[in-house]
Amino acid sequence: MTHDHDLVLRPTAAQTAAALDPPPGRNGGDLVVETLAGLGATTVFGLPGQHALGMFDALRRSDLRYVGLRVENNAAFAADAYGRITGEAAPLLLSTGPGALTSLAALQEAAAASAPVLAIGSQVPTAGLGGGRHGYLHELPDQAASFRGVVKSVHTVRAQSQIPSAVVAAWKSALTAPHGPVWVEIPQDVLLARTALPVVTALDATPDELVPRPELTALAADLLARAARPAIIAGGGVVRADAAGKLLRLAERLDAPVVTTFGGKGAFPWEHPLSLQSWLEDRHTTDFLEDADVLLVVGSGLGELSSNYHTFAPRGRVIQIEADLGKLESNHPALGIHADARLALQALLETVAERTDAAAPGRVRALLAQVADRIAGQELTLEQDVLAAVRRALPADAPSFWDMTILAYWAWSAFDAQAPNTMHSAQGAGGLGYAFPAALGAAVADPGRPVLAVSGDGGALYSIAELATARQYGLNVTWLIVDDGGYGILREYMTDAFGQATATELTRPDYVALAGSFGVPGVRTGPETLEADLARALASPGPSVVVLPAVLRMFAPTHLG
Repeated sequence: MTHDHDLVLRPTAAQTAAALDPPPGRNGGDLVVETLAGLGATTVFGLPGQHALGMFDALRRSDLRYVGLRVENNAAFAADAYGRITGEAAPLLLSTGPGALTSLAALQEAAAASAPVLAIGSQVPTAGLGGGRHGYLHELPDQAASFRGVVKSVHTVRAQSQIPSAVVAAWKSALTAPHGPVWVEIPQDVLLARTALPVVTALDATPDELVPRPELTALAADLLARAARPAIIAGGGVVRADAAGKLLRLAERLDAPVVTTFGGKGAFPWEHPLSLQSWLEDRHTTDFLEDADVLLVVGSGLGELSSNYHTFAPRGRVIQIEADLGKLESNHPALGIHADARLALQALLETVAERTDAAAPGRVRALLAQVADRIAGQELTLEQDVLAAVRRALPADAPSFWDMTILAYWAWSAFDAQAPNTMHSAQGAGGLGYAFPAALGAAVADPGRPVLAVSGDGGALYSIAELATARQYGLNVTWLIVDDGGYGILREYMTDAFGQATATELTRPDYVALAGSFGVPGVRTGPETLEADLARALASPGPSVVVLPAVLRMFAPTHLG
C-alpha cells in the first residue's frame, strides 16, 4: 500500500552524477545564487559589502543578472518595483549592519504595499551571533530584531546546509498572500567557506493559496444581491492579486459603483459608468460611501488615506475581503473574509445573483460633478493642467512611479492610471525618495516600455546618486522633477497650521546641469511646454531628466470640519 507521505522525488541520472562530482571552487554564496536560480529568479538587485562578498563572488559563476544601485535603500526600492511589475519575488543582496539597516525604510514601503522582496543580507561570523560583544565590524547584538517589525518573516542561517531551505521558505513567504518583503541573513564565514554540497536542484516553493471560506462568501453574495445601494471600495490587494477583471465583472453584475484607493489605482476603469474614480479625500465621496447599505471593501484595510483621515463612518453593512489578517476589521466592524482578493471575487462571481439598478450611473455622475465643482471653486488651474499634461504625454501602458510630493497627492485622487498595475507611489509607508529608484527597477523588469518617475526637488535629492545607475545600465526612465525650492507640502501644512513654515526651504542644484554631468540628457520646461518635452523624453531611449520649476498647491481638505 502506498501513502502520499511515502512519495519522494527520485533524482535523475544527471542529477546523481552532478551530486557525486560538484563543480570545484564553490562556496556558501554559490548555494544562495543556485537556490535563487532554481526558484526561477533571473535578476538580483543589491550593493556589495565586506561580509557579503561570498554572495557577490558567486554571481560571476551564475546566469543571474545583477543590477547594482548606489544606496541600499534605493536598491530595495528598485526591488520593490520589480516585484510589483512582475509579481515575482525580487532578490535583494545586502551586507551587514549599516548596509542592511539602510534598506529598512524601503522594506517598510514594500510591506505596506505588499510588494514581494526577498532580501538576503550577510551577518558577522557565526561566533558573533547571539548577542555576544566580539567587536566584529558592523556587529549588532541582534540584527534580525531590526527587521522583525518590518518584514513578513525572518530567517537566520547558521550552516551551509540550511541555506537552500531558508531561501525557499523566505521565497514562499514573500509570494504567499499578502505578498511582502522577507529577510534572510547568513554569516560571513558560512558564505565564504568552500562547499562540497551538490548544486541545488529540484526546488518547490509554491505559495499557499488563501482561499475564502464558502459560508462567508455565500452570506456576502446574499447581502450584495439584496442590497438597495451597494458600493465597492477596491484597494491595492485587487492590483497585487491581478483581480481587476473579476472586480469589473462583479461590479457590472451588481450595478455597484466602485471607488479605488490610492494604492488600488487602475483596479477599475476610470471612465466606466460605475466608476467613482479615486476621490477619497473628498467629503462628497465619503458621504456617498457612508450612504451605501452594503459596502464591499476588497483588498484594503480602510486606513488613514482610504478613510478620508478616519472621518469615514459607514452606516450600512460592511463586507471586507483582506489577505492581511491584521487588517481584517481593524478599523470597522465587518463580515470579514480572510482571503486573496482574486479567489474571493471569483467565489462571489460564482454565487451572487444579478441585480439591476438603472439609477446607479446617474448617482455616480452626480457625485463626480459635485467633486468637480468643489475643485473648480479653488483656482487650481495650474495643478490640473500640469497633471493633464503628464497624462497626455505618458503612453497608456507605461508605468509611473510617484514620490511623496504635491503633484503625486493630486495624482492619487485625479490621475487616470488607464490600466491596472501601472501607477505606483510611496503612499504605503510615506517615505521620500521612492520614485526614481523604483522606476529603475520597473525598467529592469520590462525594458520594452518607457517608465516615468515623478519627484519634488526635496525627494529628488534622496535619489541623485542613482543617475549613475540609470546611465550605467541605460535604463529607459524619464524623471520629472517638480522644483519648488523646498518641501512643498510641509511648507503648506506648516503655513496653514502655524502661519509660517520652518525648515522647509532648500538650496538645491541645477538639476539639468547635474544630470548632464552623469551623461543623462536634461531639459528645463514650463507648464505650456511640459507635455511636448515629457513626451519627447519618454520616446527617447535611455534615461532623461525633465525639470519643471513650479509652486503647486493642494486642493482644500475636507476632513478638518
